[in-house]
Amino acid sequence: MMLYAIGNITSIPITHLIYSHSHADHIGAAWIFSKDIQIIAHIDTAHHLSLTPDPTRPPPKTTFKDSYNLYLGNQTLELSYKGENHISGNIFIYAPIQKVLILIDIVFPGWTPFSGLGEAKSFPGYINAHAQILSYDFNHYIGGHLGRSGNRTDVLIQQEYVQDLFTNCETAINLSATSNPTYNIGDIVEAVAEENPGNKWAFFKIYLDTLTGLCANATNEKWLGRLAAADVYQFENAGFVLESLRIDYAVLGPEGTV
Repeated sequence: MMLYAIGNITSIPITHLIYSHSHADHIGAAWIFSKDIQIIAHIDTAHHLSLTPDPTRPPPKTTFKDSYNLYLGNQTLELSYKGENHISGNIFIYAPIQKVLILIDIVFPGWTPFSGLGEAKSFPGYINAHAQILSYDFNHYIGGHLGRSGNRTDVLIQQEYVQDLFTNCETAINLSATSNPTYNIGDIVEAVAEENPGNKWAFFKIYLDTLTGLCANATNEKWLGRLAAADVYQFENAGFVLESLRIDYAVLGPEGTV
């Protein structure tokens, strides 16, 4: 289907293939192209692929660390790596003439992100990626999922959504250390501890899950009806942010450090 679609647009042979990152849901069809095709990827993508060799994802022939410009005739693609976000090696792919920007699995135009903010490996990097996207002069943004391309407004909307998640989860953690009746869940934790004596994971999980639910509910109050399926992965997204706040941003609430 992919080769058929390309063939309907041009008869020019395909000479280069760019891996956005290593995940199979985006490059798992790389095997359909000619073995002579020039595959370009970030060095971290090459490393990830070397750990799980897969014939459907041939190793890249050209790698780069920071940036790489591909010139073919009068066309240019600017490849740039700005740090880990969705995964290390996930690159910005920019067509300056067409003003098209590709960054996969960060912004989901019109939709709430998939679980764990798209399975992001770095929440700080994921947050920063929005500002990095907005630093480009683009008219069309391709995020890789859910049916349509996006634009600058879509990126700004998701940036606002992620900031709300951050604020709501930070509030939940901080107020859990106070006497606030909504967020002070000491009675719940104590009840679980009594039923599970000595099982520290049991009452800590209840603590985290309860705060995650409060954060998710607070976020849904604003985003239900604004981003599609806001409630579907809200709990998982809130849980991901809550844990990142604890370990990446030192927002530890009543637990403090070990």
